Amino acid sequence: MQKLGLPDISLVNWVLLDLALTHPTISRDKNYQQLEFLGDSVVRLAAAEVLLQTYPDASVGEFAALRSMMVSDLTLAEFAESFGLERYLLMSESAAKDEAGRVSRLADAFEAVLGALYLSRQTLELVHPWLDPLLMAKADEIRQDPARQNYKDALQEWTQAQYKILPDYRVQEQAQVSNRQQRFLAEVWLQERKLGSGEGKSKKTAEQAAAKDAFLRLNSSTNYATPAVN
Repeated sequence: MQKLGLPDISLVNWVLLDLALTHPTISRDKNYQQLEFLGDSVVRLAAAEVLLQTYPDASVGEFAALRSMMVSDLTLAEFAESFGLERYLLMSESAAKDEAGRVSRLADAFEAVLGALYLSRQTLELVHPWLDPLLMAKADEIRQDPARQNYKDALQEWTQAQYKILPDYRVQEQAQVSNRQQRFLAEVWLQERKLGSGEGKSKKTAEQAAAKDAFLRLNSSTNYATPAVN
């Protein structure tokens, strides 16, 4: 809680917080699932308030598009990782080794913590001070991103417009090295030409990283009809 910068941690219901950090593989009855259900609404409300306050002239359609990305599993997992939430999460050994489920696991735990903080005061008093700056920064990042954080979709739209075909993703698991954080390596190809590559802790994040690499290369090129090739 100190990492969140809360002014008075005595306001936190620690019983609920412990529950928020208990994975279902530890207890079928006493785990974070109900708090995660509540936290999903909490983060959506907080994001909506931030958008209304920060971009009062934006359309409802833009609000909806921005919020969906601001509260996505990937974004919430990034937030959770920035606070080192995973080290406090109680889970079985098998769950801890499940890299494919890591993003959703972190996102769920993050939402559960939000649920616990909300119930501690029955308001967003313990949420706004630290979550709002994160959401504001993410909203600004998304608005300035031509791909709106979804590089796979953006690249797919480009390849279909230019060539009427979809890009091909080739993913391989990398050799396990003690200091290696990224487990998978992905390459994205089009017509036997490699457009980009990227690494990730899951196949999905590796593909997104490869798509981002390719998309940025294409956008920096003056001739979009000739993709950059490694």
